[in-house]
Amino acid sequence: MVVDKPKGPRSIALVGPYSSGKTTLLEAILHICGETDRKGSVTAGTSCGDSSKEARERQMSVEVNAAHANYLGDEFTILDCPGSVEFFQECENALAGVDAAVVVCEPDSERVLTLSPLLKCLQEKGLPTFIFVNKMDKAYGSVHDLFNSLQAVADRALVLRQVPIFKDDIITGYVDLASERAYVYKEGEASRIIDLPPEMAEEEGTSRFEMLEKLADFDDHLMEELLEDIEPEREEIYALLQNDLCEGLVTPVFLGSAENDNGVRRLLKALRHEVPEASVAAVRNGFDPGSGEPIAQILKTYMSAQGGKLSLGRIWSGEIKDGDSLFTGRIGGLYRLQGGKSEKLAKAGPGDIVGFGRLDEAQTGDILMKDKTVSLSQDAMLAPVYSFALVPENRDDEVKLSAALAKVLEEDNSLKAEHKQETQELLLWGQGEIHLNVALDRMRNKYGISVNSRRPKVAYREAIRKAAKQHARYKKQSGGHGQFGDVHIEIKPLPRGSGFNFEEKIVGGSVPKQYIPAVESGVKEYLVEGPLGFPVVDVSVTLFDGQFHSVDSSENSFRSAARIAMSEGMPKCDPVLLEPIYKVEIAMPSEHTSRVNSIVSSRRGQILGFDARDGWDGWDMLVAMIPESEVHDLIVDLRSVTLGIGTYRSEFDHLQELTGQNAEKVLQNRS
Repeated sequence: MVVDKPKGPRSIALVGPYSSGKTTLLEAILHICGETDRKGSVTAGTSCGDSSKEARERQMSVEVNAAHANYLGDEFTILDCPGSVEFFQECENALAGVDAAVVVCEPDSERVLTLSPLLKCLQEKGLPTFIFVNKMDKAYGSVHDLFNSLQAVADRALVLRQVPIFKDDIITGYVDLASERAYVYKEGEASRIIDLPPEMAEEEGTSRFEMLEKLADFDDHLMEELLEDIEPEREEIYALLQNDLCEGLVTPVFLGSAENDNGVRRLLKALRHEVPEASVAAVRNGFDPGSGEPIAQILKTYMSAQGGKLSLGRIWSGEIKDGDSLFTGRIGGLYRLQGGKSEKLAKAGPGDIVGFGRLDEAQTGDILMKDKTVSLSQDAMLAPVYSFALVPENRDDEVKLSAALAKVLEEDNSLKAEHKQETQELLLWGQGEIHLNVALDRMRNKYGISVNSRRPKVAYREAIRKAAKQHARYKKQSGGHGQFGDVHIEIKPLPRGSGFNFEEKIVGGSVPKQYIPAVESGVKEYLVEGPLGFPVVDVSVTLFDGQFHSVDSSENSFRSAARIAMSEGMPKCDPVLLEPIYKVEIAMPSEHTSRVNSIVSSRRGQILGFDARDGWDGWDMLVAMIPESEVHDLIVDLRSVTLGIGTYRSEFDHLQELTGQNAEKVLQNRS
């Protein structure tokens, strides 16, 4: 039997695709709970959540927004997570510290597939999950068809908790299948209970029996009752719903319209009764909630130019007070966040999600204790799929750029910065063009650094196809000691991937040993930029003869002679352009595999094969070799043909000759 008593502070993540209405649902919840006088008054002007100018300009969430609500005596922290796939790491970080997730989606069967990665993520984390089908006032088509579409992309059993009541093809209310009560919607108010419409009796009975059958799959006693036509007690049904949710066996599905407050109170009641206590999540994440040891996990880092750093964290055990010291430093303030407002706290305990001030050493994902910190593994991070090369508008701002970039990376740990030695560029990596532009906007808006971005250069190389011998002499006389160096070298190609090799086969001291290193140095200096304009690889150079002058020869003269020999000899060796080839593993829904094949082929890719994606029903994995120049914006095309959910991982594999028009185009751009 479900006991109606407060369970202590709990946290809920609102997740779902972009434009599904998560923020609208949060606003409705806060309004219903009396936290706001009007909708939007919290989330429209946040100072550490989605208050950023870049979020307002794009009319989309770009980071986690935290809010607090009290519903009938139960305390909840609600984390509104971005819906765009480009900000999914924000969502992943938040899910590490919540007790349950509410997946908000639209009543569109054609877009249900976009929920597949999210539902898979929630299942792998073992998180109790609810589905709230929003915008039911704009729905068309059968609710049961939509439910079946949802079940097709969910590994857990879905349990439909409500069926809608229609009047003139408009949804006017719902029937709660657990309580068998009918309600009519009242905009902005609690739904009013009504008698079950006679025409709904058959549908309600069928839908309710299907719900009970789902629950009976996990409970032998209920199965026996159904087989013997015994009506189960209502308390038994509620207890099973709560237990099966907690154990990750079922996902309840609710219907409503957040904009009109329809169904939101029913969802809140389910959260209140069925979401397990914070101690359950603590155990699931490997903590002992009864240890008394202060343990907190950082879910999000906020940075501001004036206010400094604020770390949003979940306390798993123990009590933490303002001024306490953890391994990362002394806490400079405890805060309960409510959008742009913050309430200062003296202390916080297990289950609370609070803001920690001035923990300068703490990073998103860190688990903080008194005597140590456990950091997030890089394997848990999303692989970057898109990059910009960055150049400050003002060259004097290069030092400022490094400092601003470090803060932006700290705030968003799905961004990566890389100094690419091959092209001498500073690269910013992320999950897409919007993601990177938001980062650049933050640098400009928060730190006053304007940065230009461009497509990164490809690290082309060049090699040779045949051998050649070359003689060169460097001679200069300008009064006093002159300069003299004379070398005979042989240049030969090496197998791909061999690198550079230098040998000397001098007989009779024609080139003294003290000058041979200078010859090698001169050769290497030339190989930085070969006859085609790119670094030369896979080449062997042998010094086999030469001459010297007892007075005028020097290391510099032999270094210069070697450079001349290389510049004159390399064009004779049939130089060829090499382009980097990447091994790419692409994951996509099976129904889109043929389109992805076409994209790979159009990008000069070589498909090595594909197979079913392990552990993902209805998904494929394709493996291909694709030139680096074609990988840069691959994610754009990939997402466009997979409803935004296709993704890939890539790594450098080898260098390959590039000839014909493609090579000519590269050389023209180089010049």
